[in-house]
Formats: sequence, C-alpha cells, structure tokens
Amino acid sequence: MDTVRKCQTAGLKLIAGEKKENVEHLEPYGFTSAAQNGAEAVVLFPGGDRSHGVAVVVADRRFRLKGLARGEVALYDDQGQSVTLTRAGIVINGGGKPVIFTNATKARFEMPIESTGDIRDNCDSSGKTMAEMRTTYNGHTHRENGDGGGITDKPGQPMS
Repeated sequence: MDTVRKCQTAGLKLIAGEKKENVEHLEPYGFTSAAQNGAEAVVLFPGGDRSHGVAVVVADRRFRLKGLARGEVALYDDQGQSVTLTRAGIVINGGGKPVIFTNATKARFEMPIESTGDIRDNCDSSGKTMAEMRTTYNGHTHRENGDGGGITDKPGQPMS
C-alpha cells in the first residue's frame, strides 16, 4: 500500500494467483484509509484492459463492526477504535487509547456533560481535578477582614 501519492496504490493478489502492483485505489471524497495486509478489494479493469486495474472498494471483514441496526453507520479500524452513528445517538469508542481534539479555537457542548471519571483543568501544567477543587473549597478558611478579624468557618454549603 502506497499512501504517499495523490491516488493511493496497492499491490494485489487476484484470482488464479495473478499479482498486480500499483493498482490505483479510488476513495470517496473526504475519506481515506491504509488497509492492513490481507484486506479484500473489488478491482475493475475498464474496457477489460488487465494492464490498468482500479480498486473501487477495499474492505476487511476481520475487523468489520457487526450487529449494526438498519440505517446505522460506523467508521472503525483494526484496533477497536470506532465512531458509530446509532439509532440512539453517536458512540465514540477510543479502543483504550486517548481521544484528542486539536487545532480548534474552542470546544462547545450545548448539552449537559456527564463523566464517570475525573475532569482536570490545565492538564499539562498544575491543573486540578474537579474532585480536588471541591476538597479545597469545602475545607477552605481565611482571615476575616471585617468585624472580629478571626478565621472564618468552612463554607456553609459545601460542593458535592
């Protein structure tokens, strides 16, 4: 598989043991992939000319997601990573790897956000998790500046 060229090419084993190198693999606009060795392809030879084949579909049944309902769509790889447009919503499976968003001015969520794990701010420096911030807030006191000058009580309404 040569993924450097404008049109990706592949070496293929065809029926009856025939081998073809540098077969162009046409991909849909906006989508690209580098198939694993052993993937399968549908190759057309325009006008029956066996000197210039074109792979129009490359698939790999070893890794294909199974059990999708009618109308569902998925993007997946051989490592268990996937994005599935299900009938109930979008599911992103990181396959045990980080999910990283880059080169955006911001990330905006116009819905409630829930997390079963910690949420950390400024994660590449001295950031704290929300749990650490709650602990700091709930336990904090400070010197009173008004009447008395003593130490204030902890907050009457702790963060939970």
